[in-house]
Amino acid sequence: MFYACHSASLQDKSVWFVDNACSNHMTSQESVLRNIDRTVTCKVKMGTGDLVQATGKSTLVVETQHGRRYIHEVLLVPGLDKNLLSVGQMMEHGYYVLFGGNMAVIFNYGSLNNVVAKVVMGGNRCFLLSLESMTPATRKASVIEDSWIWHRRFGHLNFVSMKKMQQMEMVTGLPVLTEMKDVCEGCVSGKHHREKFDKEEAWRASCPLELVHTDLCGPMKNESIGGNRYFITFIDDFSRMCWIYFLRNKSDTFNVFKKFKAFVELQSGFSLKKLRSDRGSEYTSHEFQDFCASMGMERQLTIAYSPQQNGVAERRNRTICEMARSMMTEKGIPVIFWAEAVSTAVYLQNRCFTTSVSSKTPFEAFTGRKLGIKHLKVFGCICYTHVPSPLRQKFDDKG
Repeated sequence: MFYACHSASLQDKSVWFVDNACSNHMTSQESVLRNIDRTVTCKVKMGTGDLVQATGKSTLVVETQHGRRYIHEVLLVPGLDKNLLSVGQMMEHGYYVLFGGNMAVIFNYGSLNNVVAKVVMGGNRCFLLSLESMTPATRKASVIEDSWIWHRRFGHLNFVSMKKMQQMEMVTGLPVLTEMKDVCEGCVSGKHHREKFDKEEAWRASCPLELVHTDLCGPMKNESIGGNRYFITFIDDFSRMCWIYFLRNKSDTFNVFKKFKAFVELQSGFSLKKLRSDRGSEYTSHEFQDFCASMGMERQLTIAYSPQQNGVAERRNRTICEMARSMMTEKGIPVIFWAEAVSTAVYLQNRCFTTSVSSKTPFEAFTGRKLGIKHLKVFGCICYTHVPSPLRQKFDDKG
């Protein structure tokens, strides 16, 4: 009698029962399934012992906070009163299901870090999961240029900056955007930070390469595909244009700096005059100091234990890591690709709004050319040009 009353109160067809005694996913709602395979017919034994004929098998597409998910091999069973999710079938497709504490937690791809859904135990000790299925309204293909898509294309850049870029026409091809009130899961995971230190008005360079900020970040817990554990950034104080290099060891800093100096001076026509860094051993070696002295370059070193004096480089490294983590967290990309994510973050930041440069992107302030961003539609969230082909397919399947 209790179950009958409980069942009668559940009229929502989007509710699915997480059932460990069910051998297959089952539903009687033909409208929520896509491309039903009518050739699959089998008999399903119900709890009462009756045999019911299944009339097909298909895929259910649902929307979650972590993106679109596909539930494969769902049997279409006419007359079935409830929608059933088979725990065993989810495990066969790589999901982990953990029961405990009046809750069932579903994890994605065998990792206990990627939570897909948390199902609280309801009445009659049942686990009810509400799934919002996607039903296409038309067969016409279209491209939706919404604010969330551009938020992701710009590496999770804040909406205020994107709206200023569009209103002030800093780039071409950016549509009118609406500031969203919802919370971005990638930003929440990747941008936790402490409040900044109060500082006085700082001196600014009046031309490119008059002052360059630099800082080394690492070592990382995981090596990149190229075997690197560090990255070093060089930021032009005038334009806030940033260059990044990856290193295997801290001792490679001097050689990387010489390559950067030769490249940037030849390409821009300006000379590097001042270099600001902390007092790390990679910047205070005798060969580094002798080289700067021979080039007539002024060295600006911070006071010990005062990283805020090199705040431009420190904040930029933090912003780069936050953007990289946001992109990797949302797409579930393995940490071995951190160098590709960091490189993509620098590429995007050079083309994004910054309060340090008035009415221009860093790229335009340094080169004098206004850029177009139509290529970002193809570029996506993380550039994986050097990612092996089998892994590219895995990323494409995950969106």
